[in-house]
Amino acid sequence: MSSEDRDVIYRPPSEAKSFILRITRGCSHNKCTFCAMYRNVPFQIRSMEKIEREITQMAKFYPELRRVFLADGNALVLGTDKLLAIMERLHAAFPMLTRITCYGAPKDILRKTPAELAALQSAGLKIVYLGIESGDDGVLTEINKGVTANEMITAGQKVLAAGIKLSAMVILGLGGMQYTHSHAVNTARVINAISPTMLGVLSLAIFDGTPLKEAVDQGKFVPLSTREGMLELKEMLEHIDVQQPCIFRCNHVSNFLPLKGILNRDKPQLLADVQEVLEYLKDSRYNQQIFNPKSF
Repeated sequence: MSSEDRDVIYRPPSEAKSFILRITRGCSHNKCTFCAMYRNVPFQIRSMEKIEREITQMAKFYPELRRVFLADGNALVLGTDKLLAIMERLHAAFPMLTRITCYGAPKDILRKTPAELAALQSAGLKIVYLGIESGDDGVLTEINKGVTANEMITAGQKVLAAGIKLSAMVILGLGGMQYTHSHAVNTARVINAISPTMLGVLSLAIFDGTPLKEAVDQGKFVPLSTREGMLELKEMLEHIDVQQPCIFRCNHVSNFLPLKGILNRDKPQLLADVQEVLEYLKDSRYNQQIFNPKSF
């Protein structure tokens, strides 16, 4: 078994029924301090030979397949011509294919011209998943995201302008105690400026082997308690005012309170649900509990 075969494959929860086709291995950026997904995976662009072999094998067993997710961490790092060739091959192999999706790193999106993004949309790219993480420049610098908040806005707007749906993700607690207020308010500002099709809110998980874990151990990063995380979520929701209906999900396994709805329509109910939990947490043991992914 090759090292590539032993890699853990990641995909968004909504792609559970999709064919996960790896066109890259790992993440070309791979410098975010909190992320452990590809930390020990060397980045590679996979050959067309390997990609075509996997498509052919899958077509033998699932010729009626309808969904494909292009992995790994930032498929859009590939040149547009190669992406279009892969998508053409997918449509030929799966005549009933209805959508192709992928993660989109902001720097990769910024490198694409509007014409290139439009061509990808025409070829079947229906959703790009963008990890905004935070809209605060201080937090983005601390986590080594590699872009500013305004660049993130430009990236998100470019995807939507091309007619591609945008599923954005942000992370509660990513700024720790130091940035909790600015993280909430400025992340809402970026969400408002982009007005994504979908918004997913996760809670920070601190994993061994990451620079963020080292910062926690050294006392340089103070994580939020569960109650503090709920206060941050409340403040973020209070400041969100999107221009178009946005599917909102806060039901990842990392979240203390599962929420879902449509923004802005369901904002009052979402805030009421958060406030109800905050009342419970006043006298709860969770007031000081820091999220630990190993508890799940």
